Amino acid sequence: MKSRIKKSINTKIWLYLIGFSFFILIFLWVFQIAFLDKYYEYRKTNSMKKIAKEISSKYKSVSSSDEFYEYLEDISYNESICIEVNEDNEIHPITTMNNHECMRGGILSKFNEKLNTSDKPIQNFTVTNPQFENKTLIYNINLDDNMKVLISTSLVPVDATIGILRSQLVYVTFIVLIIGTFVAYFISKNLSKPIVEITKSSMELSKGNYDTPFTTNSDIAEIDELATTLDKARIELGKTDELRRDLMANVSHDLKTPLTMIKAYSEMVRDLTYNDKEKRDKNLNTIIEETDRLNNLVNDILSLSVIESKMLVLDKQEFNLVELAKNILNRYDIYTSKDNYKFTLNTSSDEIIINADKAKIEQVFYNLINNAINYVGDDKEIVININNDKGKTLVEIIDHGMGIDNDEIDTVWDKYYRSKKNHKRSIAGTGLGLSIVKRIFELHGYKYGVKSIKGKGTTFYFEI
Repeated sequence: MKSRIKKSINTKIWLYLIGFSFFILIFLWVFQIAFLDKYYEYRKTNSMKKIAKEISSKYKSVSSSDEFYEYLEDISYNESICIEVNEDNEIHPITTMNNHECMRGGILSKFNEKLNTSDKPIQNFTVTNPQFENKTLIYNINLDDNMKVLISTSLVPVDATIGILRSQLVYVTFIVLIIGTFVAYFISKNLSKPIVEITKSSMELSKGNYDTPFTTNSDIAEIDELATTLDKARIELGKTDELRRDLMANVSHDLKTPLTMIKAYSEMVRDLTYNDKEKRDKNLNTIIEETDRLNNLVNDILSLSVIESKMLVLDKQEFNLVELAKNILNRYDIYTSKDNYKFTLNTSSDEIIINADKAKIEQVFYNLINNAINYVGDDKEIVININNDKGKTLVEIIDHGMGIDNDEIDTVWDKYYRSKKNHKRSIAGTGLGLSIVKRIFELHGYKYGVKSIKGKGTTFYFEI
């Protein structure tokens, strides 16, 4: 299979415009050669028909024959037609018989029999003028019993005029081709320049250079819109690439740390503490905790991957949100007994029924509570408010910790948003929890957000 020869957009536009110029010139030549005579005949026929009707109408309105003859002279001169008048069987030529439009000896002498056989007010026929050998159109206008007017005109353009037009067309063709070539080059250059600039920027973008802006000086709306769209895509790709690098670094860190600790404590049990039950159990508990942390991280990565790939289908059902919250908080009793955490649940009713994916809402509670544990204040209190009002249920998870800076409020939902600062391992989470929560809210169509006062605490909320 032969490969097509590819041309630059500049060359393509230039060739199209040159081709269009050729098309126009070819059309003009074809029209001049093939259709000029027919077009001339069409125009003359319509003109003669109109003149015949005007003469018939004028005859009825004039007050004297002298006025009518003056009118005919004006018509003959202005319209370049031959006119004869037959009044009481006397021929009165209005136009000199040497006129190219007239016949030598007059119309009536040659076609008298044909003219007298018709009773129509206006009669027309086409003949060949024997003097000039040109096609001639004749109209016979029967004004009354004693008066008729005959008008005639050639249906073939004057040869001299045709020659001048065609000679002119040769020069016009030559000039149009020269001007068209330069104009086409100028237009193609100006149209293709911003596209070429965008292409160069796109090539830089494909190499991973996200700092190259898509800017053009084009005044074409579509090209300017394309540049703006690509510039936005460049910025978003830059953010995605930065997030990918951060995610890889942070996930690698969170995977490496528990694996290192599992290995270290396993070796310790094997080599040092295998005979000391107390130390061995403590080391084994550490291994179990790090294994759980590793398992949670892998599960969160898988959950986020499924959600972002849009493969997740919500399994909605009706359930009591308050009962779900109570069951979840019961599982945090170990934090209360071991580390003196305090969990407070405030509800407007003991039964608030909602229709949602129960497993995903449960995941939301876990992730938001774990996040609150990570940043809890000195009072170690975490408050969960669930209030129903006019069919809307507002859920709030509140901690009294250090709060979030205003410039980071919009980034808390990003994966590892803390990576812009010093990343640290979570106490109960993986750094992906809030990103998973955000996707679940979006899938349910819930309104959500975060409010924070520096030094006083943070409130995560969503509205069902």
